[in-house]
Amino acid sequence: MDRRDFVKNSCTMCLALGTGMLASCGSAVPLYKTTIANNRISVPVSTFAQTDFQLISPEKFAYNIGLRKENDGTYTALLLRCTHHDNQLITTGNGYRCTLHGSQFNKEGQVTNGPAERSLKKYPTQVVDNQIIIQIT
Repeated sequence: MDRRDFVKNSCTMCLALGTGMLASCGSAVPLYKTTIANNRISVPVSTFAQTDFQLISPEKFAYNIGLRKENDGTYTALLLRCTHHDNQLITTGNGYRCTLHGSQFNKEGQVTNGPAERSLKKYPTQVVDNQIIIQIT
């Protein structure tokens, strides 16, 4: 296993353990596991019946996607990969944080604390037949 794979696998394990600890405290972030087909991820609109935020975990994809329902009924999808050092981000009450070097991003994916300098990658979304389609580009 090369260093990059080791770091990705380690980060995934830490995130999984962290999510498990959050679940035991009763404040877990919803996680929706799915697949990618034709560079698209499909998430049922009904998953937002009780929440305005979902972590999307696509199979065989290195990072989670934060999917948020906006006040106007649209959806914002952000790749939760730190733009400073490609580390998986964790969710906070106000956005996302990198546990590696401390970069922070707001809910819109903009940097609020470095060392990261670039905003998070945003994927286009649309609603079709009660499915939120995230176009992976």
